[in-house]
Amino acid sequence: MRKKTSGVRSPKSTIVVRMAPRDRRRALVSFGGRTEQAAIGRSGVTAIKREGDGATPRASMKLIGGYMRRDRISLPPTCLPMRAIRRDMLWCDDPGHASYNRPAKAPLAVSHETMMRDDGLYDVCLVMDWNILCRRRNAGSAIFFHLIRPGYEPTQGCVAVSLPAMKRLIRHMRRGTIVKVV
Repeated sequence: MRKKTSGVRSPKSTIVVRMAPRDRRRALVSFGGRTEQAAIGRSGVTAIKREGDGATPRASMKLIGGYMRRDRISLPPTCLPMRAIRRDMLWCDDPGHASYNRPAKAPLAVSHETMMRDDGLYDVCLVMDWNILCRRRNAGSAIFFHLIRPGYEPTQGCVAVSLPAMKRLIRHMRRGTIVKVV
């Protein structure tokens, strides 16, 4: 028998991403009383995201799921759906292609991101619902929550944190967790 409720669902968890005070390419990620350093797009944050602009969209995006390199990393338990990255996995970022802002398989002759990277950025790669459920051509693609480059170098528009920070955060993430970039 199901328990009766008032019809009000518990609020979804929210991760807040704020630009750092002195560098528009850096951010502070706050969640559950913790604050972690992060990198964001080389062009900072924008309210009008365009493909290739190097900016992180100012938006509230839901986490959909993620990918990880099981051959290189292990993560703590998470309720977020995670898939193992394979060599043939790509993400299409060509606005003119039918698979724009979608996972794709190699070989793919149009512009794309390779999910199995040598630099480790996508060893943990979480997909945020930016321009996915209601796709618009040229509105930006492959906006991920992934691992950081050394020195917190800026991203192409994603949010990136260190591996220890990702391991702390991912324990509390689930499908529908909101990443709010302000």
